[in-house]
Amino acid sequence: MAREVLTGSRIRERRVMQGVKQADLARNSGISASYLNLIEHNRRRIGGKLLLDIAAALQVEPQALTEGAEAALLGVLGEAAQAANLSPEDAGHAEAFAGRFPGWAEALADSQRRVAALERTVETLSDRIAHDPHLAESMHELLTTAAAVRSTAEILADEGTLEPEWQDRFHANLDVDSHRLAQSAQALVGYLEQTKGPAAAGHSPQQEVETYLEAQEFRFPQLEGEKPNTSVDAMISKDADEMSEAGRFILRGVLEQVQEDAQALPIKKLEKALVGNAVDPVALARGLGVPVVLILRRLAAVIELNAGLVVCDRSGTVIFRKSTDGFSVPRFDSCCPLWPLFAALGAPGTVLRERVGQLGRGRRQFDAFAATELATVSTYNIPGPVRGVMLLLPVPAGDSSAPAREVGATCRICPHEDCRARREPSIMKVV
Repeated sequence: MAREVLTGSRIRERRVMQGVKQADLARNSGISASYLNLIEHNRRRIGGKLLLDIAAALQVEPQALTEGAEAALLGVLGEAAQAANLSPEDAGHAEAFAGRFPGWAEALADSQRRVAALERTVETLSDRIAHDPHLAESMHELLTTAAAVRSTAEILADEGTLEPEWQDRFHANLDVDSHRLAQSAQALVGYLEQTKGPAAAGHSPQQEVETYLEAQEFRFPQLEGEKPNTSVDAMISKDADEMSEAGRFILRGVLEQVQEDAQALPIKKLEKALVGNAVDPVALARGLGVPVVLILRRLAAVIELNAGLVVCDRSGTVIFRKSTDGFSVPRFDSCCPLWPLFAALGAPGTVLRERVGQLGRGRRQFDAFAATELATVSTYNIPGPVRGVMLLLPVPAGDSSAPAREVGATCRICPHEDCRARREPSIMKVV
């Protein structure tokens, strides 16, 4: 069943669910019952004023009957099918299922969205609990103070012969420690409840920078072209006043790299080269006469691609991340060593390409391109900076042209128990 003809099936199901007769709906919509019958059996296309009239008669939003809403629904159903490991034949019935049973389809899609949201929550909380230095310090303060309160209380309870002077002293200690315990608990709760705005992500300089970049959608038209409209210093002075000194230092390096890349390859030139062509970084680099690593970074700035980008240094520490739905990059924890990004560090000069999918992430797949960037050596016995760069391009739904290798986000939340690269037990269990 073609996606654009599901509107008729949806109209019929909505009418039946509401207990409205076909003749009544036709009359309220200003058409004949026979014509509505043709529409409901997908033999006539519908749009414009008639669609608005039928939606009004059914008391639903027009978007709920159109192709756009159906496309979004089918996308989520496709993710649910991948998560359940359905066969391609069974997954191909999603359109018919959505057309015949829109209510059940919406319920299933809503459950899939909640599962994805909960997975992201588990990843975030696990990441923070395991490696957030501020959280670890707060927990240590709580436990230390609680132990002091308990010790003082035990002395007061067990020693019935304490002199009044010592009793007063222990009571004073108990009062001070209990107040400190309450303050520590309140501070910890306040820290955990910070979930929105720059303050939520401002617990580290790296997070400050990521929040700023996300707000700009990782695009800086003012730095594009041979003669940028503004300077990096002016941008930092204007937009990064509230950042820490370390955050501004990191941001300066990112923006200087963006400016250098923009001068070497303007985004409009890259987008023009992409028109009518597949996204092939090596072919693009050859055709445009620029390094592959530059292509990887610039492709991440093309909004239509919805691509992710991860950059690490020689030690494997992630120093830049641009997230994409379906692929998690830990903020505090160490990343999965099976990513092509880290393999590229051991194969300088080689461009790696591999299809990957993260376990426990709805089975969404990505084409990963990874390469190593070597800095020019300027002196003896001092190695130049080395960076690994990995671009993640979402694979279109239904594309099974290549097998995908399963990787994790970090060992702590990876359910692959038999992985030889595992560093610690997982809190996630496959059921």
